[in-house]
Amino acid sequence: MATLRRLQEAPRHLLVCEKSNFGHDKSRHKHLVETHYHNYRVSFLIPECGLLSKKLKDLVMEMGPYYSVKKLPLHELITHEFINTFVKKGSLSALTYNTSIDEDNTVALLPNVISIDLMDLSLNLDSKKYRRISWSFKEKKPLKFDFLLAWHHTGTEESTMMSYFSKYQIREHQPKVALSTVRDLQCPVLQSSSLAGEPEEACNALEFFDWLGAVFCNADLNNEPHNFISTYCCPQPNTVAAQACLCTITGFVLPEKILVLLEQLCHYFDEPKLAPWVTLTVQGFADSPVAWREKEHGFHKGGEHLYNFVVFNNQDYWLQMAVGANDDCPP
Repeated sequence: MATLRRLQEAPRHLLVCEKSNFGHDKSRHKHLVETHYHNYRVSFLIPECGLLSKKLKDLVMEMGPYYSVKKLPLHELITHEFINTFVKKGSLSALTYNTSIDEDNTVALLPNVISIDLMDLSLNLDSKKYRRISWSFKEKKPLKFDFLLAWHHTGTEESTMMSYFSKYQIREHQPKVALSTVRDLQCPVLQSSSLAGEPEEACNALEFFDWLGAVFCNADLNNEPHNFISTYCCPQPNTVAAQACLCTITGFVLPEKILVLLEQLCHYFDEPKLAPWVTLTVQGFADSPVAWREKEHGFHKGGEHLYNFVVFNNQDYWLQMAVGANDDCPP
């Protein structure tokens, strides 16, 4: 009976909210983006915007590429050639797909550290430690996985990944981009200095987070009595944006690309705009074994781990980080 009661309970969720300014020396926005490695969806919302600037649209279209490789032996990720070609020359992330972290073996490669530190291993590729790990992966337990891989580097070697894994089934992918214009959007009124909101003057961070989720789900926000699907309504106080631009990018998106997009959204207010704020939301793969840094990630009843920036026109920002039932508090 105790087990049945636990299954019927709503899963625990954690939401951490903080505020800062992009110009502050101790602002940690860059570190937080860089250490959330496995991202499958990036969305941004710009009120009072009907058409993206060419610079922003070009940036959206340059979020790839990433690659899928089928039945890749795990030992391939620790060979001398792989480490010298990718690990030492850039930032590479990899994640098994079509695997469930609570049921299957799952592998993730981080740009800096995993259970096996490839950067440390690369210092002595002839060591006893390296030989034993290689033997374990290649002979004792020759595991194979379907992988997603993405590589950030400063050179022009875009075709290296395709040629390096040419003996396996490898495909290059570009993230899918969906652009839409939302008309007459009710938007919460916010005060950048107050996460808790002000009675009758501004909404709080939790109200805004719920509202943003409803917008991304294309839910009705008017709480009409005949609507049996959603009774949600926009929190008070609110204003109506005549139009808002909503963009969603889906694929395997590297933190380095997201950071460039965030910086560009910060520059959105370099010229006067009607919008008081813009948002950038990043969702991680539900079956990634880690969330931020090396923090273990679990699935339980949902594998969510995500963060959201609310960027204000004075360069203040709110940072909202959410994780599911099995995760520690976000960093």
